[in-house]
Amino acid sequence: MEKIDKLDKQIMEIISCNARIPFKDVAAVCGVSRAAIHQRVQRLIDMNVIVGSGYHVNPKSLGYKTCTYVGIKLEKGSMYAQVVEELKKIPEIVECHYTTGPYSMLVKLYARDNEQLMDLLNRKIQGIHGVDSTETLISLDQSIKKQVPINVIEQEENVSPKAKTEVVLDDEID
Repeated sequence: MEKIDKLDKQIMEIISCNARIPFKDVAAVCGVSRAAIHQRVQRLIDMNVIVGSGYHVNPKSLGYKTCTYVGIKLEKGSMYAQVVEELKKIPEIVECHYTTGPYSMLVKLYARDNEQLMDLLNRKIQGIHGVDSTETLISLDQSIKKQVPINVIEQEENVSPKAKTEVVLDDEID
């Protein structure tokens, strides 16, 4: 794997705050050409360091009022792959993790209301061959949602990349 340097980290810090920021603005903050930013971003994508970009839709705007985490216990751990394939067929499930601890799996799903949640749990998830039991945790509020820290160390200036990013973002046209 190729090395990720300070400039790569600075670019990731900026674009992780705003994936729509023009490369010319990123280039201005970083003090390099727009072509250099384009090449660096493409290299980071090719290296699988940057794994996605796009728009995030607010589930509530589509009527999904309930965010739920479901711990799933399997009959046997070896049934994981089969159960995952069945869980993929349930559109309301947005994340699935193979875990340690009391559950074999942890899934995140959105439901429109308690009636739909009960149907998802009782009929769809618990109806999957290999699912032994489930435990449901309803999220009342999401207080934190952010990317992992990139930790750009500024040696030349005493201005943090985040502060620089905010200046660039203030220049955006709505």
